[in-house]
Formats: sequence, structure tokens, C-alpha cells
Amino acid sequence: MTTGRGDLATTYHYATMRRAIDLIDAHAGAPPSLEALAAEMNMSPAHFQRVFSAWAGVSPKRFQQYLALGHAKALLKARFSVMETAAGAGLSGTGRLHDLFLRWEAMSPGEYARGGVGLTIRYGWADSPFGDILVMATDRGICGLAFAAETGRAAAMADMRGRWPSATYEQDDSVALAAANLFRGTGEARLHLIGAPFQIKVWEALMTIPSGHVTTYSQIASHIGNPRAVRAVGTAVGRNPVSWLIPCHRALRKSGGLGGYHWGLPVKRAMLAWESSRADAG
Repeated sequence: MTTGRGDLATTYHYATMRRAIDLIDAHAGAPPSLEALAAEMNMSPAHFQRVFSAWAGVSPKRFQQYLALGHAKALLKARFSVMETAAGAGLSGTGRLHDLFLRWEAMSPGEYARGGVGLTIRYGWADSPFGDILVMATDRGICGLAFAAETGRAAAMADMRGRWPSATYEQDDSVALAAANLFRGTGEARLHLIGAPFQIKVWEALMTIPSGHVTTYSQIASHIGNPRAVRAVGTAVGRNPVSWLIPCHRALRKSGGLGGYHWGLPVKRAMLAWESSRADAG
């Protein structure tokens, strides 16, 4: 997922974009002008244009199309990922994802049932194109990645620690800094999937969806051989502990609706728009 557009965008860029989403939504059907957007955020048009271009890689006017509420439906029509095809093309977790090499191993069902007993999880905070991220890792790889822009840091931490209540937690900022490099498209990521067997099957399926593409909950259910388990798939998608690297934001409702997103729908919309702008520019 190398952008080729300079350094990693900061939380400041995301906060600006997040405010713009609210403003664009408030003027549905009549997108505000560059000057109006800039004025609402107390910026000059030139500064606002630079901030948006640094984050999105396209102009604010062009980016409004990606932020539109109908963008998910357009994605589903134009870039629907038939998961078996994607997997056959090597776009699974054993190949490349986001232009990163990913390797993963899963915790055994017995280990999972013990709630993290005997497990040491290191954690730290870092910046990302989508605001603050909380990164957690065991000695086998990244086991958690949470976004705090909508929930706040305290809620994100409580959410992640609640998944493995019996683990021992140690702060280690180097864990987060290393993970932040993944947003630049550099390095190799090892994942340690901690979940029930059904959840892990769903998370593995999510890894077959290429960047800039989407799928549906029903398509995931069919992919894992349980086409009637759409509701259970939706629950498993929502419990994905490694957001973005396991791209649960690319799962939509069959109707083209966004569905839910554990870390807030504004973050999901931003991720889809961000990836779409890069796919089109590329």
C-alpha cells in the first residue's frame, strides 16, 4: 500500500477529514465548495487543499465523491471482489495484502478458551492515517489493532483488554511504532490470530479482499462453506481484533449499505475512500 506521496499523514489530517465528512453530510446533494469547507475549518483554501491532498492523494472536490454516502454502493457494483478469484490470484494472507507480506498463525481453541492465561501482550500507541491506533502484540505477532478516533483511547484500551482478560499487559511503544510503518507499505507483518475457530475462518476470508475492493457478508459466508451463517459472519467481522490489516472495513451489506464498523462508521467510510482514491490514482 505504498502511496508514493511523501510521509505518513498525521492524526491532524484525519481529524480535518473527519470534520469535512460531517460538513459534507450536512449538505447532502449540494457539496460545499472548497472555499466553504476551508472556512468552516478555519483554514485558507490553499492550506486546506494541501492538507487534503497530503491525506487523500486527490483534491478535496474529487475526494467528496469517495466520501459520498452512495460510494459503498458504487464500490459494490464496480469493485465487488469474488473471493474465490481473489484467493486464486494469490491475494490471500499467504501471499500479499496491501502490498505487505503477511504471515499468521492462530491460537489453539484451548488457548483461546482460557482467555489469555499465561500470555504476555505488549501494547503501545501510534499515529495513523485514521487517527490514533492502539497496537497489541504477543511474541508471535500483532494480535490487536484498534482505532480510537471515535471511541477515545480509554474505551479502545478497555475493549481490547476485555478480549483477553487473563493476559498480562506490558506497555512497549516500539510495538506501535513498528506497526505504524505498515501504513507506509514497508516491512513484513506477523499476525497472531486469537479467536474462536469460526471467527478465524471469517478473518482469513477477509484477507482475500484486495485493497480498493469490497465484498458482502453473504459472500464471506459462502466462501467459508456456510452460506446460511450470514448473521454469524457479521458478528465475527465485528469482532476482528486486527482492524485494517484484516480488512473488515471492506465487508458491506448485500444492498450496498455500509453495515456496521466496530470503531465507528466515519472511520470505515474514510478507509474505503482512502483506498479508492489510491486505487484510482494508481
